[in-house]
Amino acid sequence: MAQGGPGAPGGYAPAPVQTAYTPDKVQQQVQQQAGVAPAGPGGGSIFSEPVLVVNQKTQLIEVTNQYAVFDQQGRQIASVVEVGQSTAKKVARVLTSLDQYMTHKLEVRDPGGMVQLVLTRPAKLLKSRVVVTRPDGSEIGQIVQQNAIGKIRFGLMVGEHQIGMIKAENWRAWNFAIVDHNDVEVARITKTWEGVLRTMFTTADNYVVQIHHRLADPLLSLVIASALTVDTALKQDSRGWN
Repeated sequence: MAQGGPGAPGGYAPAPVQTAYTPDKVQQQVQQQAGVAPAGPGGGSIFSEPVLVVNQKTQLIEVTNQYAVFDQQGRQIASVVEVGQSTAKKVARVLTSLDQYMTHKLEVRDPGGMVQLVLTRPAKLLKSRVVVTRPDGSEIGQIVQQNAIGKIRFGLMVGEHQIGMIKAENWRAWNFAIVDHNDVEVARITKTWEGVLRTMFTTADNYVVQIHHRLADPLLSLVIASALTVDTALKQDSRGWN
């Protein structure tokens, strides 16, 4: 499924996103901050681990979204990097709030720089959607915002069929339950906090994702995509959900 990452001349593999998180710190984030008990061993990839820790690279000014993804033991297993940003878009991102209305494209890469998923959030007005594709461009499904007021919900869509849903658990949309087509919870996303000063003066957002049992595609890929885009691609406007 994986292919070489675009923009890597001569087959050069892009370096993983680097953060200040050590294995001990990630384990503390999982067990103490998110309250997630240690789960059984996984297979070492984003598609096989029962717990994913998604930590944004700390930046005083957010110009390009970058995330490191760890397993529950603190081993980095993926990176999420925004690609295709023009200079004009970067300037708009820093100086205006127009960024939320622009198209955003993210690559999910394994530690060797191979693309695993591509997540595209087209320009939006009131409601967001994310198109989830394989590295070859074939579409897996879409994450489609269903309402703009109250507790936000997103449908996990494959063609015209809804196979699941993301449900915000409060109007601020910090924590989410992901359910299947029978409304049975299959995963949970919990935002973790790094203290008041870090939250106030940097753009870092961190989440712990618990996948309750093994899932099959396309639901598996859409659940993983939901976890990796819950902040970056679904909530570009830092003032709230729009």
